[in-house]
Amino acid sequence: MLEGTMAPNAGGVSFLELFLQAHIVVKIVMIGLVLASVWSWAIIIEKLFAFRRARIEADRFEQMFWSGQSLEELYLGLSRGPTISMAALFVAAMREWKRSVEGNIRALGGIQMRVEKVMDVTITREMERLDRRLLFLATVGSTAPFVGLFGTVWGIMTSFQAIAASKNTSLAVVAPGIAEALFATALGLLAAIPAVVFYNKFSADSTRLGQRLEAFADEFSAIVSRQIDVRS
Repeated sequence: MLEGTMAPNAGGVSFLELFLQAHIVVKIVMIGLVLASVWSWAIIIEKLFAFRRARIEADRFEQMFWSGQSLEELYLGLSRGPTISMAALFVAAMREWKRSVEGNIRALGGIQMRVEKVMDVTITREMERLDRRLLFLATVGSTAPFVGLFGTVWGIMTSFQAIAASKNTSLAVVAPGIAEALFATALGLLAAIPAVVFYNKFSADSTRLGQRLEAFADEFSAIVSRQIDVRS
C-alpha cells in the first residue's frame, strides 16, 4: 500500500514542468544551453565523419603513391576529381611542378621553393577545413557550466524571494524552486562534457593528420630535389 502511494511521486518529476515553472531568466539560460548542446552534437557528428574520411583518403593515397605507379599517372588520375587530405597536397604540388617546368625549364633553382610554398598553403587550407567550428566546441566546453551555474544562482535567488514572501520554509515549498535551479546546472554540464571530450579528440586527430601531411610534404620535396638534380 505504501509503495502504491509513493510511486506517482517517485516518477512525477517532469523536466518540462521544471522548465515551464522556471523564472524567465532561467528559461533563457536553459534554451541557450539546449541550443548549444544540439549544435555541438551536429558539429561532433560532422567532424567524426570528416576526420574518418580524411584518414581513409590519406591511407588510400599512400598505398597508391608507394605502389610504384608513376607520379604522372597518379597525378592525371587524381586531378580529374575533387581531392582532400594528402591527395590534395600531392595534386597541388604536382600542378606547380608541371607549371614551373613547362613554363621555363631553365629556372629550376626556384622550383623547389615554389613547390614547398604551395604545399605549405595546401596543408594550411586542409587543416583549416578540418578544424573549422572546433572553436565552438571549445567555447561551449569552457562556458556552458558557468552559464548553467548562473541560471542556478538566479533560480535559487528567486526561490528564496518566494520563500520570504510566503513565509513558508517547508520542504514542499523549497524543493520545486531548488530543482528548477539545479536543472540549469545539469543542462550546462550536459552541453559541456561532450564538447570538451570531442574537442580534445578532434584536436589530437588534427595534430596527427597535420604531422602526416608535413611528413609527406618533406618526402615529396626530396623527390622534387632529386628531379631537379637530374635535369640540371
